[in-house]
Amino acid sequence: MSGPTSGEFEQIARYFAPLAKDYPLAFGLTDDAALIRPEPGQEIVVTTDCMVAGVHFFPDDAPERIARKLLRVNLSDLAAMGAAPVGYLLAAAWTEAVDDAWLARFAAGLAEDQARFGVALIGGDTAATPGALTLTITALGTVTAGAALRRSGAKPGDGVYVSGTIGDAYLGLQARKAALAGANAESARYFAERLDLPEPRLGLGRRLRGLATAAIDISDGLVADLGHICETSKLAAEIVASRVPLSPPAAALVARAPEYLPALLTGGDDYELCFAVPQGREGEIAALAGELGVALTRIGRCSAGAGVKVEGPDGTALAFERTGYRHF
Repeated sequence: MSGPTSGEFEQIARYFAPLAKDYPLAFGLTDDAALIRPEPGQEIVVTTDCMVAGVHFFPDDAPERIARKLLRVNLSDLAAMGAAPVGYLLAAAWTEAVDDAWLARFAAGLAEDQARFGVALIGGDTAATPGALTLTITALGTVTAGAALRRSGAKPGDGVYVSGTIGDAYLGLQARKAALAGANAESARYFAERLDLPEPRLGLGRRLRGLATAAIDISDGLVADLGHICETSKLAAEIVASRVPLSPPAAALVARAPEYLPALLTGGDDYELCFAVPQGREGEIAALAGELGVALTRIGRCSAGAGVKVEGPDGTALAFERTGYRHF
């Protein structure tokens, strides 16, 4: 391949302007910038995530899968702050391997998830690079003024909860690298799907406003990200490994190979929410889980002190070589 045959403005008109049609203040991407007009009493939440080929995704991944994950990991950051998505900007450094057919599939992936999550492209930039394909989304959302979920509000005695299941994405990465022993082909496909298409918990995040005292999305690993809540809230957390929810295929794998458990707690890319809730509000969490159809599991509690302690299956504290993914 020698790169797309279409020029920059033709690419915008053909592939990306249609993604802006549901946001009138983006002006069809014909201006240098878009306008944001929040409702009175709302604050704007801004987040950005970058994905690099060979680091955050496999270079031969399907373009539509890359697009959908890129959007979803950014929406997950909005969910962690209880925000409703408004729009996003895309910055892309295309390589020579990106042709018009690739761009069409990439734009189709964005369109699919825009429709699913109610968000639109509102601007961005493109360039050529001799290096790795690099893609960045900046997502914007709104939240009622003063109501955003933070990492810093947890108190000793609060329960620690997680949504969904933990560790599937780590196993998906191992499956994609042909390094997953003990899983059948169906389980490997399930894990890979969880790696490629995380579920941003937008509805949950909004409903946790006024209920959770702190929240974070699990991108670098449960232990590491809960550690960020502990650090900013100036307390400790104690969780029980056996309470951490695993999907049926992950639980079956750990039953056969318990050595996988520490990696599931630290592997990252789950994009579930980890949050703290005051004592006495457990019933509200149970009701919310039933209403949303999302598993919300109490895995431990906050306490005085610092750091995260994980009780292992034998009742002793687990030791980790690393608590989560490190970018550098």
